[in-house]
Amino acid sequence: MTAGGLPRVVIVEEGMRDGLQIESSDVTVDERVRLLDTLSRSGLQRIVVGAFVSPRWSPSMAGTDEVIRRMHVEPGVEYTALALNAKGVELQQEFIPPLTRKNAARTIVHACDVFVQRNTNRDQAAEIAAWPGVIGRAVRAGAETATIALNAGFGSNWLGDFSHEERMSYLERQHDLWTAAGVEVDTVWLGDPMGWNTPGIATEMISAIRARWPAVRTFHFHLHNQRGAAIVTAYAAIMSLGAEHTAVFDTAIGGIGGCPYCGNGRATGMIPTEDFVDMLEEMGIDTGVDRAVLIEAARLLSEILGRQVPGKLSQAGPRPRGADLYPMDMPFVETFAEASHFVDGPAAYAHQRSPWPEPIHSDARDAVESTLRSAE
Repeated sequence: MTAGGLPRVVIVEEGMRDGLQIESSDVTVDERVRLLDTLSRSGLQRIVVGAFVSPRWSPSMAGTDEVIRRMHVEPGVEYTALALNAKGVELQQEFIPPLTRKNAARTIVHACDVFVQRNTNRDQAAEIAAWPGVIGRAVRAGAETATIALNAGFGSNWLGDFSHEERMSYLERQHDLWTAAGVEVDTVWLGDPMGWNTPGIATEMISAIRARWPAVRTFHFHLHNQRGAAIVTAYAAIMSLGAEHTAVFDTAIGGIGGCPYCGNGRATGMIPTEDFVDMLEEMGIDTGVDRAVLIEAARLLSEILGRQVPGKLSQAGPRPRGADLYPMDMPFVETFAEASHFVDGPAAYAHQRSPWPEPIHSDARDAVESTLRSAE
C-alpha cells in the first residue's frame, strides 16, 4: 500500500467491535455474522470480530463466541477479538484459530486520569506502576522490539487540553525504560477516545517522534470522530511519514463507534472504512479493498441499525467515471433514497420532477463518450 514517498498504510476494521459495542444489544448474532462475512470478502486483511468482555457492561458484545463459530473464514484475513482480562483471554484462547493473538510487548498510559478510571477502573498511577512488570516479562520472553502507547492524549472531555510536552513526556518515560532493558522501541500507538484529534497535533507529534527516535517505523492511530476531524488527521499523518514507515489506522464500517465512558455515546464515531479506502485509492495508494463491497456492507449496516450510517461513500457513491457518469437528463435528486441511484439505478429517482424541457446537450460530454468508445 505505498505510493511514491508515502508510507505503507494498514487498515484495521473495528466496526464489529468498537462500532457495534455502542449499539443496541438488539443487533442479533445472525446480523453480526452477515455483516462480518460481507466485510471478510471486501479485501480487508485485518478485522476485529468482537470482544470477550462482561455482557453486563457491554451487552452488544454478548455472543461473540457464537459469531466466531458461525462466521466464514476468508483465507488471508487476520481475525482478532478484544480481551481485557484473564477470563477474556481464556475465552479468546478457545478460538485460536481462526482468531490470532499477538503477544506484543507494549506499555501504555492514559494522559487523562479521569477517562482511564471510567474506562478501565484503574488510575494512571496504576498504569505507570505496571510498566516494570510488563517490561520484565517481555524481556524474559525474548522480546526484541516494543510498542509505547499513549491513549486519551489529544485532549480530554474532563481535563481539557494537554501540551505537546506532556504528551512527549509520557512517551519518553516508557521509551527510556524499554531502552534500559535492551529492547528497541519500533512502534508508537496513539489513541483518542474523546475525539480531540487535529491535524496539527498529529503532525507535531509525528515530527517530534521521528526526530527523537528514528528507530520508530510504525505509527498506529486509533482516532474517534466526535468533531469530524479524524479522517483529516489521518491524512495529515500519512503525509507526515515517509516510505520507510508503516501507518496503521483503526477504522469502522459506516463510521459508527463509540464508548459509553467518554461522554459522547453514539455521537463518537470512527473514520468510516469505506470513506478512508476511497481517499487512499484516490491518493494512489492501492488498498486491495473493493469499494463496492464496502458500500454493500455499509448499506447492510444501515439496514441492521435502522438508520443512515455516518459514512459518505455509501450515501453518494464513488466518483463516477467512464460508463458510470451520471445521465445528463436525470431529474431532481433530493433524498438519500434518490441519491442511491448509483446502486439502485434510475428507479431510485424515477418519480422526481424534471424541469428541463429539452434534452441537455454537451460537446464536452460528447468528447468524453467518444474517448470511451475508442478505448473499448
